[in-house]
Amino acid sequence: MRFFRQRLATDVTPSRAVALLSAFAASTGRPQPAALCGSWFGSSAVVAPFVSVSARAFPAGSLEVAAPPGCVGGGWFGYLSYDSADPSGRSSGVPASAWGWADHVLRWDSSGACWFESLADEPGTSLSTVESALSGAGSLSWTASPLERPSAATHEQAVKSCVASIEAGELFQANVCTRFTGTFSGSPAALFSEGVSRLSPRRAAFVAGSWGSVVSLSPELFLSRHDRQVRSTPIKGTLPRRGAFDDGNAELLRQSVKDVAENVMITDLVRNDLGRVCAVGSVVVPSLLRVEPAPGVWHLASTVEGVLAEGVSDPALLDATFPPGSVTGAPKIRALDEIASLEPVARGVYTGAVGMLSPVAGLELNVAIRTFEISGSRISLGVGGGITADSDSAAEWQECLHKAAPLEVLLATPPVV
Repeated sequence: MRFFRQRLATDVTPSRAVALLSAFAASTGRPQPAALCGSWFGSSAVVAPFVSVSARAFPAGSLEVAAPPGCVGGGWFGYLSYDSADPSGRSSGVPASAWGWADHVLRWDSSGACWFESLADEPGTSLSTVESALSGAGSLSWTASPLERPSAATHEQAVKSCVASIEAGELFQANVCTRFTGTFSGSPAALFSEGVSRLSPRRAAFVAGSWGSVVSLSPELFLSRHDRQVRSTPIKGTLPRRGAFDDGNAELLRQSVKDVAENVMITDLVRNDLGRVCAVGSVVVPSLLRVEPAPGVWHLASTVEGVLAEGVSDPALLDATFPPGSVTGAPKIRALDEIASLEPVARGVYTGAVGMLSPVAGLELNVAIRTFEISGSRISLGVGGGITADSDSAAEWQECLHKAAPLEVLLATPPVV
């Protein structure tokens, strides 16, 4: 298998490209695009023009392909849902795991240049089709109902029950979530495109298939694996960032005893997870308690790195680390059980992981937060937060609302077409 690449003479942005490719796919009967936008594989975007993502297990093993540094070429796009690890066995109705192979991609490098990259022996037809799609003028939109929320009392009671379990010594922390739902019609790809343009999330991802679509506007990296180097950047700790008047919340967040405790506990959990599959002594924490901006909120983030031990495969890496620690709790197994007992419905893809496995570039997955799941005419948005011994139930509900607010505004204001 050879590698081919060519720089394209286009000034189309990645978000606009997703909308154009989706419109072209709809008019020609092709599968929808898959897309990663923000910061992926050292690039600002990787887009598979037409790829069908269908139910299948995480791909085991990959081809070895030589390519210039920084390239991606192609690979598997898809997701692992939280439901695949839920001890209750519940399901939101979409596949627990779905992936699709793309032998060519568009990659926008850090300078904004767009490259067509291919693992196929004869990329000519694919290249001309992509160029035709990007030169089109298709426009897509959507309509959606306001999202329905469970009662504040319901979520607050779940938080109180979790605090009681922590006080009883059963666990240190658990992530308690809820689910907002509504109706949706139109183009999920347009929702993703507009979300990327308006919110600039660092780890946005879009995949679609006959089962529905996932529109993930996530700020969080779950895992990256380049050669044998692995990295995770857990986010834990949140305060509002609605305008300049909230700038002071960045320092308040860094000084918050509760939020710092949340982050340190989960960073230690991630360090232990990676320690199960990394070479002894290689796991380090190069960055701890870093305050980062995200759509509508400030977050505390830390980074954990390690070197995979010899013979450890990507499936083995996921077995050791999935679901992400930042959206489960500590100890993780007990937290999974606590979540199953407190949350009344399945999480679906939310708090799972979305991303890409490339034989050229490696593995990168986000944490599927700030994520819409669309199936048929239904749209769902999960929100939640980490609960510790000193969590206040009313404040935790407000944190859910702060996290959801930018996405609810986005959903309610489709682009004018």
